Amino acid sequence: MAVITEIPVPTSIFPITVDTIGVRIVAAIGRRGELGRDNRLLFRLKADMANFRRVTAKTPLVMGRKTWESLPKRPIPGRPNIVATRNLDFMAPGAHVFSSLPPALAAARAMAAHAGWTEVSIIGGADIYDAGLEVATHMTLTEVDAEADADVFFPTFDRARWRETSAIHVGADADNEASFTIREYEHC
Repeated sequence: MAVITEIPVPTSIFPITVDTIGVRIVAAIGRRGELGRDNRLLFRLKADMANFRRVTAKTPLVMGRKTWESLPKRPIPGRPNIVATRNLDFMAPGAHVFSSLPPALAAARAMAAHAGWTEVSIIGGADIYDAGLEVATHMTLTEVDAEADADVFFPTFDRARWRETSAIHVGADADNEASFTIREYEHC
């Protein structure tokens, strides 16, 4: 016969805290939610890339394996790069590799807290965005006024659960092949 007893654990050893590190999704999509084709971005938008650098400057970057492999320069400099992949043998020199999004986000949040940063950024791909929508607190969504042939799409999401806080429209020009709007959202 087994006897189960409760052992009280002092809260000073395991304090109850609230995680204040936000999770931001950062993506650029076409009119139909297009993200990419053949592991490449669809649109060349210099102003959006500048916004991406600004928004993610002081955040750990969480991404899937295919997004990591698509980067022209790896790792993205100046911040921790974290890759979530089901491939347990995958190596990403200069990045931290985890088997799924939950431990990747936990590590990213710990890194952000240690650095004194307030959030982490999820930067793709589609499966990571889909899983991240459940935990994201903010979203920077660049909506491009164009359509393109794509094999990867941003997941559908309930826009009623997101409140738009700002929108900046950028017209097409020599540096931006299409006009677009950068929308900032907060999760309701």
